[in-house]
Amino acid sequence: MVPILSSNDTEALRARVMNRSQLTHDDLTERVKAIIARVRAEGDKALIDYTERFDHVTLTPDTIEVSRAEIEAAYSAASPEWLEAMREAARRIRAFHEKQKQVTWVDFQPEIALGQRITPLRRVGVYVPGGTAAYPSSVLMNVIPARVVGVKEIVMVTPPGRDGGTSSPLALVAADLAGVDRVFRLGGAQAVAALAFGTETVPRVDKITGPGNIYVALAKREVYGHVGIDMVAGPSEVLVIADDSANPRWVAADLLSQAEHDPFAAAIMVTDSRALAEAVDAELARQTALLPRSEVVEKSLGAYGAIVVCPDLDTCAAIAGEIAPEHCELCVRDPYGLMPKVDNAGALFLGHWSPEPLGDYLAGPNHILPTSGTARFSSPLGVDDFVKKSSIICCTEDELRKVSEQVMLLARSEGLDAHRNAVAIRFGHELGREEQP
Repeated sequence: MVPILSSNDTEALRARVMNRSQLTHDDLTERVKAIIARVRAEGDKALIDYTERFDHVTLTPDTIEVSRAEIEAAYSAASPEWLEAMREAARRIRAFHEKQKQVTWVDFQPEIALGQRITPLRRVGVYVPGGTAAYPSSVLMNVIPARVVGVKEIVMVTPPGRDGGTSSPLALVAADLAGVDRVFRLGGAQAVAALAFGTETVPRVDKITGPGNIYVALAKREVYGHVGIDMVAGPSEVLVIADDSANPRWVAADLLSQAEHDPFAAAIMVTDSRALAEAVDAELARQTALLPRSEVVEKSLGAYGAIVVCPDLDTCAAIAGEIAPEHCELCVRDPYGLMPKVDNAGALFLGHWSPEPLGDYLAGPNHILPTSGTARFSSPLGVDDFVKKSSIICCTEDELRKVSEQVMLLARSEGLDAHRNAVAIRFGHELGREEQP
């Protein structure tokens, strides 16, 4: 079903995974730039035109925003059981992110007070994809951390359906449960541009979060600097480290839970057991045939799936660290012992009873994770993405006098005489022209 490689083939394996990055589509960049420039110049007029052209839906300035009545009507698409599950997910996500919160602090020393002020962002924009990628669970993951830290306003964009409504009524319900303030039926690069620069109808935000297609990913990259972004998300991926204590049926099921996302998803197993590798490969073929999305799974596994057989678990962990996967399962006897050896991963799932879908929906930690190797330097979405940190400095006259000569020396060494003067003038020693070098 998938190639079984040796640990010597890791460079080829890494190339397969990294080739899925959404950072490499330079051919589309100019089209995205043009869309952004037009939205920035023409506002709602450009949004209406692009929605007609790309989504085949006619909007007016009055119908860009989703009404409260539409949100209430969306609840009819939700079963009581689904609502109960979403509320439980929201409760757990909120509880987890409450533990991440930082507070403003000040260290009052005798002559100087130093600290850090934590301030929530004023307004955040959340992008929610349409079609089969409209995941209500992602709405909770984007919105709840922002609500936990006190973001003042959260707006959401999601593509319209062909009937003129939003493409996902359940996403509307999730937005209401999570606490979104306003929703706009917009998608694609034009929606990102509207959030970044504002239009007559859509307010400008301070940060944009949420996944999307290649146009959305490139648009987020283009507007970064004008606004903040969470990350440029790539296709989903899982890497499972397993030893001979693992159940091959369970491991195969976990791999397939990622492969079914889309043809670019990557599902990789790394093991020290050749027998397990062969058993999992057979299970992948058997279980794939039973899945409704088998065609997507076959494309994903055929292009990006792999099983790697290693001499020991230390080598397995080293390979995982090189790949830096979005999800990393440790299906081994001693997952806590192996965990410190995996340097890079977006999320770690420890033991045989912690399948990746638990993290997607109900465990509590955020499922918006770094992909395509970016776990080497970035982290899951969390409350820190929705706050700003300001340094606090409050110095007494005596303390400034004590360090003034050193401050002025360092300023002079960098050729910044106005910096020197800002200290000297406080002690009656304004720098004159004759002192300039």
